[in-house]
Amino acid sequence: MENKPIARTLRLLSQLMELHEENPFKVKSMANAALKIDKLPFPIASKSLAEMEKIDGLGKSTAAKVAELIETGLITDLQDLIEATPVGIVEMLGIKGIGPKKIGVIWKELGIENIGELLYACNENRLIEAKGFGLKTQEEIRKVIEFKMSNHGSFLYAQIEDEADTLLEDIKSELPGALVEFAGQFRRRCEIINELIIVIGSRDHTAALEAVKNSKLLEDIKVENYCVTGKLPNALPVKLVVVSKYLFIKELFIQTGDDQHVKAVIEHITDSLEQPETEELIYEKAGLPWIHPELREGTTVVESKVVPTLISVGDLKGALHNHSTWSDGVNTLEEMALYCRDTLKLQYLGISDHSRSAFYAKGLTAERVLEQHKEIDELNKKLDGFHIFKGIESDILNDGSLDYPDEILQTFDFIVASIHSNLKMDEQKATARLIKAIENPYTTILGHPTGRLLLSRKGYDIDYKKVIDACAANSVIIEINSNPLRLDLDWRWQKYALDKCVMLSINPDAHRNEGFNDMKYGVLVARKAGVSKEQCLNAMDLEQITSVFKAKKEKAV
Repeated sequence: MENKPIARTLRLLSQLMELHEENPFKVKSMANAALKIDKLPFPIASKSLAEMEKIDGLGKSTAAKVAELIETGLITDLQDLIEATPVGIVEMLGIKGIGPKKIGVIWKELGIENIGELLYACNENRLIEAKGFGLKTQEEIRKVIEFKMSNHGSFLYAQIEDEADTLLEDIKSELPGALVEFAGQFRRRCEIINELIIVIGSRDHTAALEAVKNSKLLEDIKVENYCVTGKLPNALPVKLVVVSKYLFIKELFIQTGDDQHVKAVIEHITDSLEQPETEELIYEKAGLPWIHPELREGTTVVESKVVPTLISVGDLKGALHNHSTWSDGVNTLEEMALYCRDTLKLQYLGISDHSRSAFYAKGLTAERVLEQHKEIDELNKKLDGFHIFKGIESDILNDGSLDYPDEILQTFDFIVASIHSNLKMDEQKATARLIKAIENPYTTILGHPTGRLLLSRKGYDIDYKKVIDACAANSVIIEINSNPLRLDLDWRWQKYALDKCVMLSINPDAHRNEGFNDMKYGVLVARKAGVSKEQCLNAMDLEQITSVFKAKKEKAV
């Protein structure tokens, strides 16, 4: 065994010892030993235990651990500490910029146990309230995590959107006159992107291929047939498909849909598909209406021959599920309201700060709820042409109950019920917990139903059909949480919700004004499910949604 892996193992041991608040002198000694071994001019594995003990900076105890590692491949004390530590916390020790002390705060005080949850906490602005952290540290941690996640080969759509748009424009500049369009997962607006595909149509596709090959558009460029592959600086894999202009539309169609969709459409075509001038003509030849790229997954739309009128960002009239400085948000109620009214041209804001059990997020006590309602009343008096609804994101407690007694619950205009704690449940427990909350007459919206964090936390298993059926039976709306890390409810189950006549709500879960812009990502996945504006709660105007909230409240009381 070489010195470097031995040093790395001792360094991890020292970090875990510090994390678990062991003797500081022993922690420092172990860290120093790791440094010493890393710089030794000879392989320590070649030495006997007696010889190791004589090496300056090791001592008998550390030498014994090194000998154990060389002989068995592990250190018992390290294994014991690893078993006592969540896997995600151990992984967190590899993040540059945060040491064991800060990770101890993150784990033991904030209840965060993996890197995905830490990134979400950074986006929610939760770290700045913790001891030893500030806005600058929080931002640095966020950037390091995003870079670390990018190295796993999968990317959030929102994470690579700007880079993709820049690349598209760079290709157009490099190849003036060429036809250039996104295809693949990005054009279908998939929530996770594994490869960015761009189709290029040129009069001289050989010259275009050579120009792209010799450009600095991508790193690690390779050319095979008419495809150029490479990576962006953020490690995103890219495939550029270069064809003659007359084949551009056909290739764009083939590269956009998934395999099932493309095959199903082609099977409907009886005559030639050599040089279509538009994608519409391809679908027309197949006896189908033009199908939006977002819907080109599988065969459902092809078989039904029905293309819904999809919702757009412009259809949204308000933003529900948002957090202000009353809990863990960055902006005040008034700042959020003015941003929604003046910048986004919305009609209403639904504020839903965290409830009292979310102590880590300054959750509102019953007394603070009433204080906040007074501020909302005052703001509604002076906000011309705009309304703030009194809401709360109530924790769903372990037994499925909501976080306040009925006399407090009935003071809200609407309630988003969400699970934030005790996430390690089996399917039966999670389903029962959700259904009990859904059956509470005060629950208006079920928030992020599975608690997932894309690319980092799977989310708890639930019986989707039972949960959605319960929402249908109790007139509860299901949230499409628009945070790019969540996008929960998954679009694949939104279709079932629509079939059961369950209304959906595209909520930003904004913790700062910029967070309202995340609603566009919720719209993208809603479009993949075939959601129309009529099936979306916050596409209702102020008068309509006021009636919905009023009717729900009257029924509960």
